[in-house]
Amino acid sequence: MDKRFVDPSVPANDAPELLLRIATVVRVTGLGRSTIYRLVAHKEFPSPVRLTKKAVGWRRVDVERWTNVRDPVTH
Repeated sequence: MDKRFVDPSVPANDAPELLLRIATVVRVTGLGRSTIYRLVAHKEFPSPVRLTKKAVGWRRVDVERWTNVRDPVTH
């Protein structure tokens, strides 16, 4: 099964991990690409997961957790 899609019939604990590419992380967080990578370098943002030799993605749950901790009032 493709990790990018969730099967609603699968319980949440058994759901495949969703991975977000940089464009989605930018859109979700409102941060710029270079800011995200700078925060990752300073260990202030979740590290990406290597998908291929040239591609990375972020675990959706890590990005959501970071967003909620950063701005708990709106989430």
